[in-house]
Amino acid sequence: MSTLTEAEAPPPLAPTAPETRPPRRRGRFTPYWLLLPGILWLLVFFALPMVYQASTSVQTGSLEEGYKVTWHVATYWDALSEYWPQFLRSVFYAAAATVLCLLLGYPLAYLIAFRAGRWRNLIMILVIAPFFTSFLIRTLAWKTILADNGPVVHVLKSLHVLDLTGWLGWTAGDRVLATPLAVVCGLTYNFLPFMILPLYTSLERIDPRLHEASGDLYAKPWTTFRKVTFPLSMPGVVSGTLLTFIPAAGDYVNAELLGSTDTRMIGNVIQTQFLRILDYPTAAALSFILMAAILAMVTIYIRRSGTEDLV
Repeated sequence: MSTLTEAEAPPPLAPTAPETRPPRRRGRFTPYWLLLPGILWLLVFFALPMVYQASTSVQTGSLEEGYKVTWHVATYWDALSEYWPQFLRSVFYAAAATVLCLLLGYPLAYLIAFRAGRWRNLIMILVIAPFFTSFLIRTLAWKTILADNGPVVHVLKSLHVLDLTGWLGWTAGDRVLATPLAVVCGLTYNFLPFMILPLYTSLERIDPRLHEASGDLYAKPWTTFRKVTFPLSMPGVVSGTLLTFIPAAGDYVNAELLGSTDTRMIGNVIQTQFLRILDYPTAAALSFILMAAILAMVTIYIRRSGTEDLV
């Protein structure tokens, strides 16, 4: 049996270093401390009011006798069965305003992102200029714009547009105020910046070289838009439509100032139940029904949109 020579023998094993624990990193809890103020803010001003409203929705009683939690869940069914027309009207008005905002906002966002040049900052200031004034003042201005003797109504009459909108039930005779058209116009104007800003952010992220590559492949401008620009801007489309539809569905100012009793939205009903009728359980139940309906629609919409990247 042969033995290994000194030259053939393997080198001796190096001594193993003693096992040491990794040094404890300082400040690993710093991100959690930074999140703490925001979490406390959400708990105090969002979670606690939600819990309070949830308990209010299952109470019975009156303002004089006081309200007690009796788990009267039938309030939800009673509120929905009585005010379902206002729910449907709110969804319809909000959807119409969202579509109009998308049709008006996408070309403007495209212009700012790709064609504005040195005028980009000026146009952006004009887009956000309505935020410099009160929401209430902006809505009241539309009462003057859509006045019966105003230039807008006169132009619509001369173009026979009111005949078509009257046939569709959007206007009444030669009037625009106190009609569904006035409410949708107010919603569109007030929430249009919420559509433009996410669209612009999403379009600005698109690499211009993709458009050049599409042109090099002999794609026409419309094909480039349909195959490249619009699919890549879908995060902005989804974000903009959500930021427009959600507040529009719960809005009550536009329907209150520009509409009539026939154009009342669910937000007007909730406001009336809380502040005038003082039926707090019904108002709270309506609020939760609206929140659940919007949450369900938003969840389905996000899943069907095919994008997880929201601006």
